[in-house]
Amino acid sequence: MSFRSSRCALSPCAYLPAKLCTQSHLPAGVSVHPSLVVLSVVFADPFMELVEGKKISCKKLLTFLLFSFIFSSCLFVSLRQFRNSEPEHYDSNPSAQTAHAGNTSTPPKGEHRLTILLWKWPFGHHFNFINCSELFSTSDCHFTVNRSWSHKADAVIMHHRDVCRDTEGLAQLPRLPSQRWIWFNLESPSHSPNLGAMDNLFNLTMSYRRDSDIFTPYGELQLLGQPQPLSIPPKTKLVAWVVSNWRAGSYRVKYYQELKKHIAVDVYGRHHLPLPLDKLLPTVSQYNFYLAFENSRHEDYITEKLWRNALSSGTVPVVLGPPRENYERFLPPDSFIHVDDFASAGDLARYLWELSEDAERYQRYFQWRKWLKPVVGAGWALHVCRACRFLQTTEARYRVVPDLSEWFV
Repeated sequence: MSFRSSRCALSPCAYLPAKLCTQSHLPAGVSVHPSLVVLSVVFADPFMELVEGKKISCKKLLTFLLFSFIFSSCLFVSLRQFRNSEPEHYDSNPSAQTAHAGNTSTPPKGEHRLTILLWKWPFGHHFNFINCSELFSTSDCHFTVNRSWSHKADAVIMHHRDVCRDTEGLAQLPRLPSQRWIWFNLESPSHSPNLGAMDNLFNLTMSYRRDSDIFTPYGELQLLGQPQPLSIPPKTKLVAWVVSNWRAGSYRVKYYQELKKHIAVDVYGRHHLPLPLDKLLPTVSQYNFYLAFENSRHEDYITEKLWRNALSSGTVPVVLGPPRENYERFLPPDSFIHVDDFASAGDLARYLWELSEDAERYQRYFQWRKWLKPVVGAGWALHVCRACRFLQTTEARYRVVPDLSEWFV
């Protein structure tokens, strides 16, 4: 067997003195460099001759000394690299690994996210924050109700009905120059007390009004990818109305009182026919018409009475609220019946009777559904996510809403 072939069959330690090859003498993490193997092949024999006391030639001695120097230099470099290297660090803190899950009081380390402080739960109603990236093509925000963040949050959302009685206290709160206060309100001006105290206090508005900075409608229409066949629930009854806030002197109650003289109306809700929430849509779907009567008449104030109760149940809404042209900003003109289109409640009643007897005319109120689908604004979490999206997609600029009360009314 040749020298080359016999050497190649051995491990790298065959070329180094036994003490250097012993694993316990090598510093942790140090491996044998391939160049050391080559060096050992060259001067292994002269080294062994010296150990055994044999005489060697000057040429062998010089060769031995030269490669001893090279070997020492290689070993020194290897040890130096070992001393200068730093071990990898692993975060063993479980909270750091789970910071992305759910809503926490602190945002994940190493990642900047907008922090939005919700000053109070709306109407005291607690809800779960969600990941806004699942709804919009923006990053998630860090939501919190912990007021210790009031000096660090990028924005603060204040629900009108929960702060309107303490405006003096709000005005005295310290706030960052870059922090934006968001006035949040889904009630109509008729049910929004102390609006005048909101002037010169907020930077942004968030409401059902289309001209709000952050538009948060009760519902909207979604364009379908392809036309859908009409599917109208079977109709066995005529007119329904679900009302929880019954005020005898209100415009809508007075209109109902006149309407019922000419046509039968089944009324559900407090002090009327019982109707559990989970039975609302299947019950209303049996009716030809639903009275989507708002509690007050204001611009853009079109609530779940239309979006959920009427449209989501598959019936034709009879609306009472802002003017027809206002509704048509949100809906096709042939998707609803407006009380203002008739001179009297009696005229409206006669039209509803005629329409219920004419299937072809009645179905015209459903043609828009081939291309459009009503979507209800699903809860508080969606609304605060709209604020999250706005803050990330709109250029930051400082402004104050000087006449909020005049604008909203």
